[in-house]
Amino acid sequence: MKRFTLQTLEFQQIKELVSQHASSFFGKEHVMKLQPESRYELVKHRLAETGEALDVLRLKGDFSFPNFYDIREYLKRLLAGGYLDPEELLAVADTIRAGRRIRSTFKQIDTEQAPLTILREYIDQISPLNELELEIQQTIDDYGQVRNEASPSLRMIRRKMEQLRENIQNTLQQMLRNPSIQKQLQESIVTQRFDRYVIPVKQEYRGSIDGIVHDQSSSGATLFIEPAQVVSLNNQLREQELAEEQEIERILREVSQSVLEVVEPLAINVDRLGTMDVIFAKAQFGRVYRGICPILSEDCKLRLKKARHPLIPADQVVPIDVNLDDQQKAILITGPNTGGKTVSLKTVGLFALMTQTGFPITAEEGSIMPVYSGVFADIGDEQSIEQNLSTFSSHMTHIISILERIDEHSLVLLDELGAGTDPAEGAALAISILEQILSVGASLVATTHYSELKSFAHTHPQVVNASVEFNVATLSPTYRLMIGVPGQSNAFHICRRLGLAPSIIERAKNHLSTEDRKLDEMIHTFADEKQKMEYARQEAEHNQYESEQLLAELKQKLADWDAEKKRLKDKARQEANWIIANAEREVEQVRKELRQISARQATSVKEHELTDLKSYLHQVTSQQETDDINRPSAQQQVIAHSFSVGDVVRVSHIGQVGTIVEQAGDKQYFVQIGMMKMKVNANQLTPEMKKEKKAAGSTMVRRATDSVPPELDLRGEMVEEAVQAIDHYLDQAIMSGYKRVSIIHGKGTGALRNGVQKFLQQHRQVKKIRLGTHGEGGSGVTIVELE
Repeated sequence: MKRFTLQTLEFQQIKELVSQHASSFFGKEHVMKLQPESRYELVKHRLAETGEALDVLRLKGDFSFPNFYDIREYLKRLLAGGYLDPEELLAVADTIRAGRRIRSTFKQIDTEQAPLTILREYIDQISPLNELELEIQQTIDDYGQVRNEASPSLRMIRRKMEQLRENIQNTLQQMLRNPSIQKQLQESIVTQRFDRYVIPVKQEYRGSIDGIVHDQSSSGATLFIEPAQVVSLNNQLREQELAEEQEIERILREVSQSVLEVVEPLAINVDRLGTMDVIFAKAQFGRVYRGICPILSEDCKLRLKKARHPLIPADQVVPIDVNLDDQQKAILITGPNTGGKTVSLKTVGLFALMTQTGFPITAEEGSIMPVYSGVFADIGDEQSIEQNLSTFSSHMTHIISILERIDEHSLVLLDELGAGTDPAEGAALAISILEQILSVGASLVATTHYSELKSFAHTHPQVVNASVEFNVATLSPTYRLMIGVPGQSNAFHICRRLGLAPSIIERAKNHLSTEDRKLDEMIHTFADEKQKMEYARQEAEHNQYESEQLLAELKQKLADWDAEKKRLKDKARQEANWIIANAEREVEQVRKELRQISARQATSVKEHELTDLKSYLHQVTSQQETDDINRPSAQQQVIAHSFSVGDVVRVSHIGQVGTIVEQAGDKQYFVQIGMMKMKVNANQLTPEMKKEKKAAGSTMVRRATDSVPPELDLRGEMVEEAVQAIDHYLDQAIMSGYKRVSIIHGKGTGALRNGVQKFLQQHRQVKKIRLGTHGEGGSGVTIVELE
């Protein structure tokens, strides 16, 4: 790519915007060095990298790439035999930490949720180097100072230094408190000159204090004297400072040697972090500017949907749609000045450069971009002063250069083609240039004012007219790009709006050629038709949107209706369970009464009679789902039969068979069911197929075939559901003769177990409860002893 093309299309400004999102100087520097690429596979790889980074930002909304340093120069110095100072070692540790953080971030992202194949490959090449990071942290503190704990020798040296400083301070403070010395001092303070502790003495008392003069004030009125009493202590302190410097250098060389041992992995880490910093800078730019990675086409197909120039403020930019392919190779844009023609031209060229650099483009999903071998632009009104060329000559010189370098995979952008010379010659020359570009097979977007070029675009099979819309009512452009509509001549309309006499306007029209008038009328007609079609399209889109909204509402209402139906069924089922539970309690009461009667009469109830009662209980339970679905409503319940004593009937609301033994009143009967006699309305009775005579001392209740298990599994249930199930189950268990049963609730969080045990402790039929032993299921099971 020629640099002139990049400057004209303002690509440098886009790179500056992207570089602002890099976390490191390394990343910013590399973004500014990026250039568009013309190889398809490499462009595809760049966009894939950016797309994966956009996925990471989508999944990790608060993600920011960690800061790191370009330590490559430090590593070169190590290889040359040098060592690193504390600040440089901290930079190495920060770079290792950045690698560790980015590795941790990617581990948190599920591969099924986002494969991130390319970025994970980069991550795998980053070495953790945790031991080196820890060694540096234990040696250097956050302020860039070597820690006392870095070595025993350093700790001892610094302890001696502290003691010497304390002795020096104490000695000098005693001197400052001496009244005879205080009057000789300029100030009663202890200070330092050339790393020696001194006191400020007035010039006239120079001979009164024995010591070494190290400095004097700018006026000469104050001398900074090191008293003789502390000379020896200062000398000892200086010796310890030298020893500290030597020990620190030894420690730094030792740590630097550790860095040297992993210099190659560190260099790879920096390179991979730099690469990923650039990729995430692109993605952050895309997120801020609402950009997308376009679909790449292997031919010259270009489709931009709602494309927005990224350098125009979001509240001012007008989106445009652009299409180019093998059949439609060129777009010729006409329209008024400052109407947006050049912006449309630059948007297409800039998006090509951004795509081929791996930058997201500011357009809608579904946009398609090809990979061009070159993007050549002649935009702007420039004169070449150095070559003494006019505007026309400057443009033509540049266009000649473009024509020499383009091929069938090039994109050519020409602004105001043929301008700056005689209109007739300029139009003819412009058409010839367009034909040459199309003959090569290059893609083309051009702007012009010439009417002749509108006719050329209308008749050429590979060229389409386009224009930027102008609002005659407001005398201002709308900046909308209208594909398929040539630009209208609005001069007469504007003059009429501004108040020019109609007679003058009519005379002006008479000066137009017949062809020009016909062309202007054709354009007006075509524009009107295009506008009507646009309104129709917008109305169709609106109707489609309303239809989709209505469909969504209907689907939601259907889902709500299904949910309500399920809720009503569940409620009915709960009510049925409650009715059955009441029936079971009534059966238990009858059972107790029979035993009491048997005890009073010194007779016993036969075993099969108790079994019949159990059968009755099981039969009621087994009928739950059937009754819930098939039981008729109150409006449907009618008396279809009349009954007499001795008839075998089924009591519908409990599902049991019995014999009518007595009429209790109008449409009411006493029915004997085993040992139980109950009053039933006639509308709750249905006749059985045949009558059964009662054998002496026996009952006619059918036996249930279902058995009650000795345990109840409640795992996965809510406490409220479990309590209902337990109440139902205990009644069945008692009727089955169990003295002990197991309630399986699982261990889990303990919420279900606590709710179950609380309910069992209050149950009227529970004698005692305890947790299961090792062989019984442990704390996941509660053993229940029944009354």
